[in-house]
Amino acid sequence: MEVGAQDKQAETGRRYEVFHTDCPARDMVDHVTSRWGIWVLISLRANDLRFYELRESIQGISEKMLAQTLRALVQDGLVWRKVEPTTPPQVTYGLTEFGRDLGEPLEDLFGRITRRLPPRG
Repeated sequence: MEVGAQDKQAETGRRYEVFHTDCPARDMVDHVTSRWGIWVLISLRANDLRFYELRESIQGISEKMLAQTLRALVQDGLVWRKVEPTTPPQVTYGLTEFGRDLGEPLEDLFGRITRRLPPRG
């Protein structure tokens, strides 16, 4: 009998049961697949960006939502944050190795979608 993804062993030997509401992996999936999480991960795939550059690259996102999304992705270990001690502080964001790993299939997904859409007229 094949074991489903929800029963795979984590590196630490702990089992993650992703269909249970108290599974920590479930929170991370919620952050990545949130309305803005996907766009942040894709935007950071090409370059590290400062906060305002990231906001400009994702049309329609408010500063508040960008800050909340970044906070969650930093806490999950998908995005790193570097603060330069200037006035005002310059804050730069980039993807961790884990974030790059998760961003790759998202970028592939969007590539597949856009290749299948009819040409814009």
